[in-house]
Amino acid sequence: MARNSVIVPEAKEAMNKFKMEAASEVGVNLKQGYNGDLTSRQAGSVGGQMVKKMIQQYEQSMK
Repeated sequence: MARNSVIVPEAKEAMNKFKMEAASEVGVNLKQGYNGDLTSRQAGSVGGQMVKKMIQQYEQSMK
């Protein structure tokens, strides 16, 4: 299985939307499809924002 494969196919669109929201929050302009022109810093900031939001959502669900 590929590292970035989606286990639940229906979740793919939701993850793409989540990624776009996180990118806009940190000021990174993502486009649909290939984004290989991003710097490592930009890609890392998008991923970091996604993790931060997932942790916040989990903490909220624990209350």
